[in-house]
Amino acid sequence: MAHPYWPLFDVEVRTPRLTMRYIDDGLATRLIDVASGGIHAPDDMPFAVPWTDLEPPEFERQALDFYWRNRAATPESWNLLFAVIADGEVVGSTNLGSRDFPIKRWFETGSWLGLRFQGKGLGKELRVATLHLGFLAFDALVAGTSAFVDNEPSLGVTRSLGYEPNGIEHNVRRGESVVTERFRMSRDHFLEHVRRDDIEITGDEAVRELLGIARRS
Repeated sequence: MAHPYWPLFDVEVRTPRLTMRYIDDGLATRLIDVASGGIHAPDDMPFAVPWTDLEPPEFERQALDFYWRNRAATPESWNLLFAVIADGEVVGSTNLGSRDFPIKRWFETGSWLGLRFQGKGLGKELRVATLHLGFLAFDALVAGTSAFVDNEPSLGVTRSLGYEPNGIEHNVRRGESVVTERFRMSRDHFLEHVRRDDIEITGDEAVRELLGIARRS
């Protein structure tokens, strides 16, 4: 049954290996359980905001606060958060974010997987699924992504999909300087090299209206 007021709850992206579902409170709780089991080694930090350093119960409360705050979405600013489900298990999360998307047609992606689900090709699969939502459902022109220079799993997925380098940034991580590599993918590259015929998107039409995304002619 379609949600009467907030159509994002009806969005799903399905591939042969996984399903992306917009995060409701039940999925948020399951994601927190996955994250509590570990996302990275203690001496690594792949996130610009080191939220995995928090201790319980602050870890769980801050995570819920993040999910709730990001449910607010307008044509001017949105960050759409999805749980990733494989073989009936919540395995991680992926997101699309943008500002002034109806004008710029540019979105950024980010994602994470629980440690026990890594190394199985799911990272690339969920990235491809996320790109399908942005390019095909929302008619984006460009997708961006970024990762710290020592985040080899994320960089490996990005390079395998043929993103173009798009400069670097200098950031601070756990009180130390770190370089972030940025990348971009054009719509033409996506359509020619990444798009697949076995990925299904549902529930997106009402979301286009919510976010002010008109079909490009």
